Amino acid sequence: MKLCIINGNVILKDRVVKSNIYIENGSIIEISNRQPKDEKIIDAKHRYVSPGFIDIHMHGRGGSDSMYPTFADLNTISKTSMMTGVTSILPTTMTMGIDDTQKAVMNIVKNSSLVEGSKILGIHMEGPFFNVAYKGAQPAEFMIPPTIENLEKLSDGQLQFVKKLSLAPELKGSLELIAYLVSKGVVASAAHTNANYEEMYAAIDAGITSATHTFNAMTPMTHREPGVVGATMEDDRVYAELILDGVHVSYPAAKVLIKAKGVDKVALITDSMEAASLKDGQYNLGNQAVFVKDNAARLENGSLAGSVLSMNTAVYNACTFLELPIYEAVRMATLTPANSLNLHDVGEIAINKKADIALFDENIDISCVIIEGEVMFGG
Repeated sequence: MKLCIINGNVILKDRVVKSNIYIENGSIIEISNRQPKDEKIIDAKHRYVSPGFIDIHMHGRGGSDSMYPTFADLNTISKTSMMTGVTSILPTTMTMGIDDTQKAVMNIVKNSSLVEGSKILGIHMEGPFFNVAYKGAQPAEFMIPPTIENLEKLSDGQLQFVKKLSLAPELKGSLELIAYLVSKGVVASAAHTNANYEEMYAAIDAGITSATHTFNAMTPMTHREPGVVGATMEDDRVYAELILDGVHVSYPAAKVLIKAKGVDKVALITDSMEAASLKDGQYNLGNQAVFVKDNAARLENGSLAGSVLSMNTAVYNACTFLELPIYEAVRMATLTPANSLNLHDVGEIAINKKADIALFDENIDISCVIIEGEVMFGG
């Protein structure tokens, strides 16, 4: 079916334009001001027409978690993510036992093509190769050494479906594992790590190209020891994930990060857990109780345990509290995460890109979602 989106404020990579978007066979084929002929019309009614958001780090939403090995849970995550303007996700596992991780991985592999909302791009494995000193909400009892053998067991022969793996780069065996991941096309990311500046740089040289939820669960930057944060800020090879909820990272600190890296290297993530899109109360993350109150999810000891953030809220926060232009805020939720995974057909409104599109107002309230040319929500 041929579609044409008219009367929209179209968010391109570096500006907003008034133009029509022509879609055929799931892709964008034309961006122009010519009048549509035989296309089905979608009237944007002067809303923003944006690339669909891409969430490369999210555990759950709507009462479901990526570790729950059922189609129903995976589908709930997919559908509730779509309602926030997200058209692609990386369901993210966490540090749990090998059997539980294998079941989660196989559930995602088996059912990824069947979900009814956001597309599943693959898997982000967060752990279990972490440093207990920065465990955060990752259960220490399930942390194991970073070896190729352990990775192959955890991924249960499905490593080709893993797009990203977060690990502590200072652990014995991590550099060899990073090189192996890179050889298999998997993005390696530093996380839950006690690495110093030199150890982080050794990992970057070995192939790490990402920092997981930057600032959180990693060595900070100080004037005598720049740590993982300092190395991440300095090196252009590294993308920086950022949870922009005002809880995990203060807005002034987020401004500093973006000033250092630029919007082309900072990827907004939600790191959302099952309570996202639901009311305050008690929930779970792995084998741990999580208490949600005042826009924060915490373990009983007070440690942050993922977030209840939605991606459209993260974009709103970038515009409102960081005072970024809408196209830069959107880029951090679309093209930058796509580039961080070496994906070249999504993340941007441009000719020959997938027609993954979200329509929203000035408050980033989502009113229509299109995935590969099909209207999935609203209109």
